[in-house]
Amino acid sequence: MIKISKILVLGSGQMGRAIAYDLSIFSDFKKITICDKKSNIKNLNDEKINFLKLDVSDENKTKKCFQEYDTVISAVPYLFNYDLTKISIDTNTNFLDLGGNNTIVEKQKNLSDKAEKQDVTIIPDCGLAPGLVSIITKDIYETLDEVKSVHLRVGGLPQKPKPPLNYQIVFSPNGLLNEYIEDAIVLEDGKIMNKKSMTEVEKIFFPKPFDEMEAFITSGGCSTLPYSYKDKICNLDYKTIRYPGHCENFKKYFDLKKPREILMDEISKNIPKNGKDLVLLKVFGDGLLDDKKTFFEYNMIDYYDEKNNITSMMRTTGYPVSIIAQMIDKKEIKKTGVFCCEEIIPIKSFFNDLRKRNINIDKKIS
Repeated sequence: MIKISKILVLGSGQMGRAIAYDLSIFSDFKKITICDKKSNIKNLNDEKINFLKLDVSDENKTKKCFQEYDTVISAVPYLFNYDLTKISIDTNTNFLDLGGNNTIVEKQKNLSDKAEKQDVTIIPDCGLAPGLVSIITKDIYETLDEVKSVHLRVGGLPQKPKPPLNYQIVFSPNGLLNEYIEDAIVLEDGKIMNKKSMTEVEKIFFPKPFDEMEAFITSGGCSTLPYSYKDKICNLDYKTIRYPGHCENFKKYFDLKKPREILMDEISKNIPKNGKDLVLLKVFGDGLLDDKKTFFEYNMIDYYDEKNNITSMMRTTGYPVSIIAQMIDKKEIKKTGVFCCEEIIPIKSFFNDLRKRNINIDKKIS
């Protein structure tokens, strides 16, 4: 008897719509459903995709819904992901999310034995950063005999920046504040350390028309990498890329000492959103290979999809988690338990699938 695979996407925001779109184009799932607590879902007219009204804060209804699907992808705020993970284990449903918070991922990891007993695969942090950058880190680690450092640099940016912040909202304002406010976890000289976000501003260069950009420490991008590679990588950090001057100007919001809810509301009202965007990525790695100093550099410039009206942030965040869900469905990933990307994702297959979606990462080794 042929198994009919069914997948559910939680949340119909930008990321949820990108995930559902990719599944409808590339996956073998026989039933694709996207749900939201809102009754109307805009900008996603596809006969392959079913629509469902569901509030994930309603545990009983959510549990009943999960029982009908083989795999669930969460594109709702990270605050829900721990409870959703517990529900997925109870209902024998594979579960993936976009992550965004180190504490919640740690709690999810603590459920690994229960997930394994229930024959369920749970993979948090499957987006861009963490997610894609975690798999690049794995590629560097598995290639080199000894890894000295890995430096991850990523930024979602407007194609036409407007001063003074030269930024636009490309994902949840709450997620942005989380990155800018919480401490970052890094590896420094082999030790796990906390660093203040929005510090250590550095210059970083891309081809024209970008030239000089800036990058600074932010929270969340490393996720579990410092713990996965402690005693294996000497130095590892993550910085967010922005147009020059952004960090200094954005800090003025924090100088006002306003409550987070008010700050989030002001950001939502005063920072442009939904413009044509791009994502810049640059990863540096170095170490020893056959007793020779070896340097890695990964570069990506990804643009807004004009044909399908899909932002670059939607593409580079949503498509990776869709790819990983399809790997589980095709049994390319068979292990059960709770794993982060650097522990379980097959590297070569993942990057091949990205190229099929015209997400191209240039890799240089010298």
